Amino acid sequence: MSSTPALLAAALAIAITTGAAHAAAPAKPMEKCYGVAQAGKNDCKAGAGTSCAGTSRIAYQGDAWKLVKAGTCTSIKTTEGFGSLTPKA
Repeated sequence: MSSTPALLAAALAIAITTGAAHAAAPAKPMEKCYGVAQAGKNDCKAGAGTSCAGTSRIAYQGDAWKLVKAGTCTSIKTTEGFGSLTPKA
């Protein structure tokens, strides 16, 4: 039973170290993906007459973007086609 405090201390040290390493991990790379945001759900820039986040008026608006995990944009399919790394006309 005398080793229980030592085991507890070791387990706590591992948990703290693991948590600190996880917290320090770099953020996942993201990219702007045009034409995939629902109306009013874009992250920013939604073309002429709009200011920024949440201002797109049309679902899948070609000049409104949403941040998505890097490398996934062009595989996102909507009813209007696939996502684009550049604004759509």
